[in-house]
Amino acid sequence: MVDSQIVALGGGGFSMEPDNPLLDDYLLSLVPTDRKPRVCFVPTASGDSEGYSDRFLTAFGPDRAEATVLSLFKRSVADLEAFILDQDVVYVGGGNTANLLAIWRLHGLDAALEKAYRAGVILAGISAGMNCWFEASVTDSFDTNGCGPLADGLGFLPGSACPHYDGEALRRDTFLSLVRSGFPAGYAAEDGVALHFTNAHLANVVSSRPDASAYAVFLGDTGLSEERLLARYLGATSDSR
Repeated sequence: MVDSQIVALGGGGFSMEPDNPLLDDYLLSLVPTDRKPRVCFVPTASGDSEGYSDRFLTAFGPDRAEATVLSLFKRSVADLEAFILDQDVVYVGGGNTANLLAIWRLHGLDAALEKAYRAGVILAGISAGMNCWFEASVTDSFDTNGCGPLADGLGFLPGSACPHYDGEALRRDTFLSLVRSGFPAGYAAEDGVALHFTNAHLANVVSSRPDASAYAVFLGDTGLSEERLLARYLGATSDSR
């Protein structure tokens, strides 16, 4: 039996912290191989932005990984399932979560990713690439000036997600209000924080910034709870924080 793993970044990584590789290094460290890990970037949420893809290729290849980009707007891969199953890591970029989900389902990438997840391919992503793995999420997909609920995620992870918890003004208030009103409980991650799930259970919280945090948000017996989660700063030599 292999573990199914997802690393969900609230923000950070190569696209937000190009001079701070701590989160990306952590992701690569999860690959149990003596060769260069095969890492595929999926930029669907950004409309397959070429600039975004170029930044990924610069950050991950050729010294760190065998880096590739999977485009669906100019698709050249016929067998998506075989291609995805051949990867060690699938890294999903940020952008529009709703568009990402619709396009993946149209091409059948959602089913290929689920099979890869069960087979041990590590799934990861930032922002929309965090949201997509959960049942529900907080997104600006429908209004770039505001945030709202999306209850149509892939559901590889139970509950809801909120990225950029400290980085975008409306995220926290929107998430708290939604959960208070019956939205699925879930996890919020500040920029610079990654939530590492193993077999759909939170196994680790790591950060590239000393003061960054993640939170579990849920309705308890006394009402809404926002529980701060212990995060391990990857730049430190100890686990204290």
